[in-house]
Amino acid sequence: METKNVMIVGVGGQGSLLASKLLGALLVAEGYDVKVSEVHGMSQRGGSVVTYVRFGDNVYSPVIAQGEADYIISFEKIEAARYAANLRKDGKIIVNSQMIDPMPVITGAAQYPVDVLDELRGKGVFVDEIDALSLAQQAGNAKSVNIVLMGRLAKYFHIEKEKWIEAIKNTVKPQFVEVNLKAFELGYNF
Repeated sequence: METKNVMIVGVGGQGSLLASKLLGALLVAEGYDVKVSEVHGMSQRGGSVVTYVRFGDNVYSPVIAQGEADYIISFEKIEAARYAANLRKDGKIIVNSQMIDPMPVITGAAQYPVDVLDELRGKGVFVDEIDALSLAQQAGNAKSVNIVLMGRLAKYFHIEKEKWIEAIKNTVKPQFVEVNLKAFELGYNF
Protein backbone atom coordinates (compact mmCIF):
# COMPACT_ATOMS: atom_id res chain seq x y z
CA MET A 1 0.00 0.00 0.00
CA GLU A 2 1.28 3.45 -0.82
CA THR A 3 1.82 5.75 2.12
CA LYS A 4 -1.21 7.79 3.21
CA ASN A 5 -0.86 11.09 5.03
CA VAL A 6 -3.13 12.70 7.62
CA MET A 7 -2.52 16.10 9.20
CA ILE A 8 -4.36 16.99 12.39
CA VAL A 9 -4.31 20.74 13.01
CA GLY A 10 -5.78 22.86 15.75
CA VAL A 11 -5.18 25.19 18.63
CA GLY A 12 -3.47 24.13 21.84
CA GLY A 13 -5.78 22.38 24.28
CA GLN A 14 -8.30 21.06 21.74
CA GLY A 15 -7.25 17.43 21.95
CA SER A 16 -5.41 17.02 18.66
CA LEU A 17 -2.68 14.97 20.36
CA LEU A 18 -5.21 12.47 21.70
CA ALA A 19 -6.76 12.27 18.22
CA SER A 20 -3.36 11.45 16.70
CA LYS A 21 -2.67 8.88 19.41
CA LEU A 22 -6.05 7.23 18.70
CA LEU A 23 -5.48 7.22 14.94
CA GLY A 24 -1.95 5.89 15.32
CA ALA A 25 -3.09 3.07 17.63
CA LEU A 26 -5.88 2.11 15.23
CA LEU A 27 -3.52 1.99 12.25
CA VAL A 28 -0.86 -0.04 14.12
CA ALA A 29 -3.58 -2.52 15.13
CA GLU A 30 -4.48 -2.79 11.43
CA GLY A 31 -0.89 -3.82 10.66
CA TYR A 32 0.38 -0.65 9.03
CA ASP A 33 3.80 0.87 9.49
CA VAL A 34 2.88 4.15 11.23
CA LYS A 35 4.89 7.29 11.96
CA VAL A 36 3.49 10.12 14.09
CA SER A 37 5.14 13.50 14.59
CA GLU A 38 3.92 16.46 16.65
CA VAL A 39 4.72 20.15 16.27
CA HIS A 40 3.55 22.22 19.23
CA GLY A 41 4.39 25.85 18.52
CA MET A 42 2.92 28.08 21.23
CA SER A 43 0.22 25.54 22.04
CA GLN A 44 -0.09 26.52 25.70
CA ARG A 45 -0.91 30.07 24.64
CA GLY A 46 -3.58 29.13 22.11
CA GLY A 47 -1.09 28.68 19.28
CA SER A 48 -1.16 26.23 16.43
CA VAL A 49 -0.64 22.51 17.01
CA VAL A 50 0.10 20.19 14.08
CA THR A 51 0.36 16.43 14.12
CA TYR A 52 1.44 14.30 11.18
CA VAL A 53 0.22 10.70 10.90
CA ARG A 54 1.68 8.67 8.04
CA PHE A 55 0.86 5.04 7.38
CA GLY A 56 1.41 2.36 4.77
CA ASP A 57 3.58 -0.68 4.09
CA ASN A 58 6.87 1.12 4.71
CA VAL A 59 6.97 4.65 6.08
CA TYR A 60 10.41 6.21 6.43
CA SER A 61 9.68 9.74 7.62
CA PRO A 62 7.01 11.19 9.92
CA VAL A 63 6.86 14.55 8.12
CA ILE A 64 4.28 15.35 5.44
CA ALA A 65 5.58 17.53 2.62
CA GLN A 66 3.56 20.38 1.17
CA GLY A 67 0.94 19.09 -1.26
CA GLU A 68 1.07 15.52 0.12
CA ALA A 69 -1.69 15.33 2.78
CA ASP A 70 -4.54 13.01 1.84
CA TYR A 71 -6.59 14.36 4.75
CA ILE A 72 -6.41 17.43 6.94
CA ILE A 73 -8.46 17.25 10.11
CA SER A 74 -8.90 20.81 11.34
CA PHE A 75 -10.25 21.68 14.76
CA GLU A 76 -10.86 25.30 13.69
CA LYS A 77 -11.57 27.22 10.44
CA ILE A 78 -8.44 29.40 10.28
CA GLU A 79 -6.24 26.36 10.91
CA ALA A 80 -7.87 24.69 7.88
CA ALA A 81 -6.90 27.66 5.72
CA ARG A 82 -3.42 27.91 7.25
CA TYR A 83 -2.54 24.34 6.26
CA ALA A 84 -4.58 23.93 3.04
CA ALA A 85 -1.41 24.16 0.92
CA ASN A 86 -0.34 20.85 2.45
CA LEU A 87 -3.34 19.10 0.91
CA ARG A 88 -2.95 16.78 -2.07
CA LYS A 89 -4.91 17.84 -5.16
CA ASP A 90 -7.58 15.18 -4.52
CA GLY A 91 -7.33 15.42 -0.72
CA LYS A 92 -10.06 16.23 1.77
CA ILE A 93 -10.31 18.70 4.63
CA ILE A 94 -12.60 17.78 7.51
CA VAL A 95 -13.10 20.94 9.54
CA ASN A 96 -14.87 21.87 12.73
CA SER A 97 -16.97 24.97 12.02
CA GLN A 98 -15.86 26.51 15.32
CA MET A 99 -14.08 29.86 15.18
CA ILE A 100 -11.38 30.55 17.78
CA ASP A 101 -10.00 34.07 17.63
CA PRO A 102 -6.22 34.19 17.18
CA MET A 103 -4.21 36.80 19.05
CA PRO A 104 -4.35 39.47 16.26
CA VAL A 105 -8.16 39.29 16.36
CA ILE A 106 -8.24 39.36 20.17
CA THR A 107 -6.05 42.48 20.24
CA GLY A 108 -8.10 44.19 17.52
CA ALA A 109 -5.26 44.23 14.98
CA ALA A 110 -7.23 42.03 12.55
CA GLN A 111 -10.70 40.67 11.87
CA TYR A 112 -11.61 36.99 11.73
CA PRO A 113 -11.92 35.94 8.05
CA VAL A 114 -15.45 34.49 8.23
CA ASP A 115 -15.54 33.32 4.57
CA VAL A 116 -12.32 31.32 4.77
CA LEU A 117 -13.97 27.95 4.01
CA ASP A 118 -15.90 29.39 1.05
CA GLU A 119 -12.58 30.64 -0.33
CA LEU A 120 -11.14 27.13 -0.07
CA ARG A 121 -14.19 25.63 -1.79
CA GLY A 122 -13.87 28.30 -4.50
CA LYS A 123 -10.36 26.98 -5.19
CA GLY A 124 -11.75 23.48 -5.68
CA VAL A 125 -10.77 22.14 -2.26
CA PHE A 126 -13.01 19.38 -0.85
CA VAL A 127 -14.22 20.74 2.50
CA ASP A 128 -16.36 18.61 4.82
CA GLU A 129 -17.56 21.09 7.45
CA ILE A 130 -19.07 19.78 10.67
CA ASP A 131 -20.21 21.55 13.83
CA ALA A 132 -18.13 19.25 16.01
CA LEU A 133 -18.50 21.44 19.09
CA SER A 134 -22.31 21.17 19.11
CA LEU A 135 -22.08 17.41 18.55
CA ALA A 136 -19.53 17.07 21.37
CA GLN A 137 -21.84 19.01 23.68
CA GLN A 138 -24.70 16.75 22.61
CA ALA A 139 -22.52 13.73 23.51
CA GLY A 140 -22.02 15.21 26.98
CA ASN A 141 -18.58 16.87 26.90
CA ALA A 142 -17.46 19.85 24.80
CA LYS A 143 -13.89 18.54 24.99
CA SER A 144 -14.78 15.53 22.82
CA VAL A 145 -14.62 17.60 19.61
CA ASN A 146 -11.51 15.58 18.72
CA ILE A 147 -13.43 12.29 18.79
CA VAL A 148 -16.35 13.76 16.82
CA LEU A 149 -13.80 14.64 14.12
CA MET A 150 -12.31 11.14 14.27
CA GLY A 151 -15.82 9.76 13.77
CA ARG A 152 -16.16 11.89 10.65
CA LEU A 153 -12.74 10.76 9.38
CA ALA A 154 -13.79 7.13 9.88
CA LYS A 155 -16.40 7.59 7.13
CA TYR A 156 -13.56 8.05 4.62
CA PHE A 157 -11.39 5.15 5.82
CA HIS A 158 -11.86 1.51 4.86
CA ILE A 159 -11.51 0.31 8.44
CA GLU A 160 -14.49 -1.27 10.18
CA LYS A 161 -16.33 0.96 12.61
CA GLU A 162 -15.96 -1.65 15.39
CA LYS A 163 -12.17 -1.33 15.17
CA TRP A 164 -12.41 2.43 15.70
CA ILE A 165 -14.60 1.79 18.73
CA GLU A 166 -12.06 -0.68 20.11
CA ALA A 167 -9.27 1.88 19.57
CA ILE A 168 -11.28 4.47 21.52
CA LYS A 169 -11.75 2.03 24.39
CA ASN A 170 -8.01 1.31 24.41
CA THR A 171 -6.85 4.94 24.10
CA VAL A 172 -9.23 7.10 26.14
CA LYS A 173 -9.19 7.17 29.95
CA PRO A 174 -11.88 4.76 31.27
CA GLN A 175 -14.03 7.50 32.83
CA PHE A 176 -14.34 9.22 29.42
CA VAL A 177 -14.97 6.19 27.20
CA GLU A 178 -18.78 6.41 27.21
CA VAL A 179 -18.97 10.09 26.25
CA ASN A 180 -16.30 9.62 23.59
CA LEU A 181 -18.15 6.66 22.08
CA LYS A 182 -21.24 8.89 21.82
CA ALA A 183 -19.11 11.65 20.26
CA PHE A 184 -17.64 9.21 17.74
CA GLU A 185 -21.12 7.98 16.75
CA LEU A 186 -22.38 11.54 16.27
CA GLY A 187 -19.44 12.41 14.04
CA TYR A 188 -19.69 9.14 12.15
CA ASN A 189 -23.42 9.55 11.47
CA PHE A 190 -23.35 13.29 10.73
